[in-house]
Amino acid sequence: MSSQTTNHVFAFEEGDGKDKRLLGGKGANLCEMTQMGLNVPPGFVISTAACLEYLDSPERALPAGLMDAVHAQMRAVEKKTGKGFGDPDNPLLVSVRSGSAMSMPGMMDTILNLGLNEETLQGEIRATGDARFGYDAYRRFIQLFGKVALGVPDAAFDHELDEVKEAAHAKQDVDLSANDLKEVSERFLRVVEAHTGHPFPTDPYRQLEIAIKAVFNSWGGKRAVDYRKQFHITPEMANGTAVNVVTMVFGNRGDDSATGVAFTRNPGSGENKLYGEYLVNAQGEDVVAGIRTPKPISRLRAEMPEMAAQLDILREKLETHYREVQDFEFTIERGQLFCLQTRNGKMNAVAMVRTSVEMEREGLISKEEALLRIQPDLLEQMLFPRLDPTVKAEPVAQGLPASPGAAFGIAVFDADRAEQLGHELSQKVILVREETKPEDIHGFFAAEGILTSRGGKTSHAAVVARGMGKPCVAGAEGISVDVNRREARVGLTSFKEGDVITIDGTSGKVYLGAIPTVEPDFTPELDVLLGWADEMARLKVMANADTPEDARRARKYGAVGIGLARTERMFNDVQRLPIVIEMIVAETPETRQAALDKLLPLQRKDFRDLFEVMAPNPVTIRLLDPPIHEFLPDEHVLERELTDLRVLARTTRGMTVLAGAMGLLHSPDNVRQDVESLRRMVDPAIVEEAIAKKEAMLRKVRALYETNPMLGHRGVRLGITFPEIYQMQIRAILEAAAECTKAGIEVHPQIKVPQVCTAQELRLVKSFVDTIHDEVTETYGQPVNFKFGTMIEVVRACMRAESLAEEAEFFSFGTNDLTQATFSFSREDAENKFLPLYNQSGILQDNPFEVLDVKGVGKLMQLAVDWGRSVKPNLHVGICGEHGGHPASIAFCHQAGLDYVSCSGPRVPVARLAAAHAALNAAR
Repeated sequence: MSSQTTNHVFAFEEGDGKDKRLLGGKGANLCEMTQMGLNVPPGFVISTAACLEYLDSPERALPAGLMDAVHAQMRAVEKKTGKGFGDPDNPLLVSVRSGSAMSMPGMMDTILNLGLNEETLQGEIRATGDARFGYDAYRRFIQLFGKVALGVPDAAFDHELDEVKEAAHAKQDVDLSANDLKEVSERFLRVVEAHTGHPFPTDPYRQLEIAIKAVFNSWGGKRAVDYRKQFHITPEMANGTAVNVVTMVFGNRGDDSATGVAFTRNPGSGENKLYGEYLVNAQGEDVVAGIRTPKPISRLRAEMPEMAAQLDILREKLETHYREVQDFEFTIERGQLFCLQTRNGKMNAVAMVRTSVEMEREGLISKEEALLRIQPDLLEQMLFPRLDPTVKAEPVAQGLPASPGAAFGIAVFDADRAEQLGHELSQKVILVREETKPEDIHGFFAAEGILTSRGGKTSHAAVVARGMGKPCVAGAEGISVDVNRREARVGLTSFKEGDVITIDGTSGKVYLGAIPTVEPDFTPELDVLLGWADEMARLKVMANADTPEDARRARKYGAVGIGLARTERMFNDVQRLPIVIEMIVAETPETRQAALDKLLPLQRKDFRDLFEVMAPNPVTIRLLDPPIHEFLPDEHVLERELTDLRVLARTTRGMTVLAGAMGLLHSPDNVRQDVESLRRMVDPAIVEEAIAKKEAMLRKVRALYETNPMLGHRGVRLGITFPEIYQMQIRAILEAAAECTKAGIEVHPQIKVPQVCTAQELRLVKSFVDTIHDEVTETYGQPVNFKFGTMIEVVRACMRAESLAEEAEFFSFGTNDLTQATFSFSREDAENKFLPLYNQSGILQDNPFEVLDVKGVGKLMQLAVDWGRSVKPNLHVGICGEHGGHPASIAFCHQAGLDYVSCSGPRVPVARLAAAHAALNAAR
């Protein structure tokens, strides 16, 4: 029966090497290498379609006619090799290997030396004249077949092998004699019968049928399923495994035989040099299993110079044909080189970038291919510090990988302490909190990284840390944080303030002690590659940046402007916060204006600094967005402090403490503790004034309390209720721009209004802008060049895009809030409670706060773009939510016709490459 009659079985000479979905990556490459004329052992492929048909059958039966086709192919292999499958005089032995469309190294099963039984074993020994080799192959086959096909645990075989080695005083397997290995084989046969209740199968075709089923079954094995889940390998990418039946060649035939694994270029550095390891007189699993220490491939030139020269030729042929770095396996049997498999090599980011650039220069690939061979997210490896991979340590807790990178430092439990130790004393600190608030921002600046026991990947801590390029582990619920005791507990373990901890924001792991980090590798080749990306991309990439330091880092990473500067981050400076609080608690417009007058020069300098760093690129400044209660102390903390003040004011000892706290006693312990002397030293009016201020603050906090603050008095609503706040910020922006223009600095400020839902809101704020612009023009003697626009983060704003476009010169999608509004999900609650279950059960494929929901949020965006441009065709549109740095989301932004994406500074290179991918893929 021909393989074509079933479409399930293909000889290496006839299989389509481009059809990896049908033949699996390994099988397709075996076919292609055979057809290239490389020395590949004869064999055939059983397709992934046969695997799926087998797995779908209730009785787990092989497809009808499959074994007939296998028999036919085995007869063809017998003709090619001159050996017989099951022939006791000249036996043919085969390997049965897995191989899916996507490379899954070691995740599925392989069986070697299949076809051996007592008769064929003796035939192999007669043919080779090497009893030790024969019994070595036999014991390997029994163990592999027993484990993979019959479910016998490895430990049962290992126990028997160890006993024989101990009796023979052998340290390694290679030290065992032929008689020792014969005893091992006999013991292994007894182990199989004891565990299965049946003798080891001796018929080679029966062995082959069982092995084929076992390899098919390994597609659903736990490690394979876990691997696909971890690397997001969907059924559309790979479904089922092929089975490759390949003639055995032996690297364990003596000192003129060897086996090895090699890369055509160094996978760690990208160096254009053969890289790999080999073992003399060994089989392939010895290299990968670590049974023996392999030798570097460079030593092969001294041991087998002719084979080394042939390996160089093989390397050249593989790279020239596949036009990709190859990871290949080879065996040398009695001085003859065989290539057993090849696949695209898995490399780190540094190697991928270097090889892309060098292979383009060598003419192997085009610039387009050089860009497309690198997944954008891989660049993260080059942009953040990471833990030193040579240091082994066990994590004590696992949280969410909220902001990539790694850092270590002493644990500190409040922002003030972090600032004191980090900035004033130059110590490395990790800020540890249950959750963070905007007023903790000064602690962020001082800390090496942030760890929270609550919150998700889009929590305050996560978003701010990503914006700063600092590592953050959020939602580490296994950690119980006690801020008052300055201690955190993890099960039976704890760490206190001052103890050193390490966090890995890339994996979400937390470690006790200091684990050294290595700096990111930003190489010249990366600059070249990203330059190519910018040539190919249509989308421009800007950055979310709030400080001059953020802006400088963003420019270094290649940002062509600032797409989002969050002014509230500027208010949280420890020196400014009291003025902001003064503004908030003001009871009259006059007192509020007095506080704003103090903030105006500070904001003007903020904006001028950003303009100067980013000139001549645009800087988009969002007017104040969050609810103003976020700048105020916590209500419960205030209540406790007020109670303490009242108690202290009523007691003798309390008066002593209070006097000392207020700086009225030089040495309180030496003062007589009588009420009268204390009252003479502490003016009651001062105490009453302190209490009155606390009471006023508490009243204001309660008055500003909102049940749903993120849906309440924030953004443009705040600017309309307290217009003087927005007017101060608008004036600061325009005056800063005017100062820069006078100084000869080209600036392009963009004023962005958040949380808009109706054109009337935008029109009112625009009236502020026009009035202030006229005043600034008169003061500085020239008009200021600027653009006025809005964030689109409210669903109604999408629906009313036409009317908004009448007022706005640009739209900027705030997809964090737009996603929250579209789903009616609270980000922190969703990520901590039900979203993981939704993703696991398939209700949602991705976390919509990480991957843009193109079917819901994306449709709203597309409508807003189309409707907005129907009114204003040149309307400039971008995205500034965290999705702006996600490759799949960037692809949608390209498709939807956006002009730019804006993301955190360290994500800019990722976004630049993703923008190029989007353009190249759209052009296909």
